Amino acid sequence: MTDDTAHADDDRAATMHIGELAERTGLSLRSLRHWDEVGLVQASGRTEGGFRLYTAADEQRVRLIMSMKAFGFSLEELAELTDAIEASPADPLATLAAERAEWFRTEMRARRDKLARQLTAADEVLQRIEPDAP
Repeated sequence: MTDDTAHADDDRAATMHIGELAERTGLSLRSLRHWDEVGLVQASGRTEGGFRLYTAADEQRVRLIMSMKAFGFSLEELAELTDAIEASPADPLATLAAERAEWFRTEMRARRDKLARQLTAADEVLQRIEPDAP
């Protein structure tokens, strides 16, 4: 085996097909394909047959986006925020204009508060139908 062949084998071992990424993240194939088409999470490569290949870094990006979906941002806003977080992990909004960074901070706080109120309301309903639940 040549060094080039060994390197190609290592690259394939470090990637996964879309089905594996979907299984690992719980996201549908349709969503992953759509996210790829709109540039939210693009495949890191393709097989000779044209199948998408994803890396561990791509999986982490998918997981980050999934964790932010509850905030209700558009796909474009999720891409902008994810790009900013990945560009500067220590200071996630540093790459954004100050006004845009403040908008994201304000929106995330407001949307988090709304989610907290919804969770409280859901807990209250659950308590009514399961009074002995913890």
